[in-house]
Amino acid sequence: MAIASLDAEESSVTWLSVGNVAGVLLRAHGQGEVEREHILMRGGVVGQRLPPLRATTLPLREGDVLMFATDGVRHGFYDDVNLVGTLQETADRILAEYAKVTDDALVLVARWHGDQGTKCP
Repeated sequence: MAIASLDAEESSVTWLSVGNVAGVLLRAHGQGEVEREHILMRGGVVGQRLPPLRATTLPLREGDVLMFATDGVRHGFYDDVNLVGTLQETADRILAEYAKVTDDALVLVARWHGDQGTKCP
């Protein structure tokens, strides 16, 4: 299980993971370079062997892409990810190229657009 909480006022994400869910934050830089920040995966089983939880908070910049994948997606899916096209096309490509045939697989891809002026009262 993984969880990410996005804070629009602070432009940040706070996330944590227990078990086999990979998470990566992709930050695009000039000349096609991509910086990767990985979620710390903590061993354990939700509801049975829960480890001490340590959330990490990272700043977000407009255009950053947050990706999560279950253990049905082979390790390294984020190494050569191509962010050309829609986020749905990116998720579809990851599943087509990295999904294990012996397990179910789920990929979530989301782009941070910053605080769009929507404040909660």
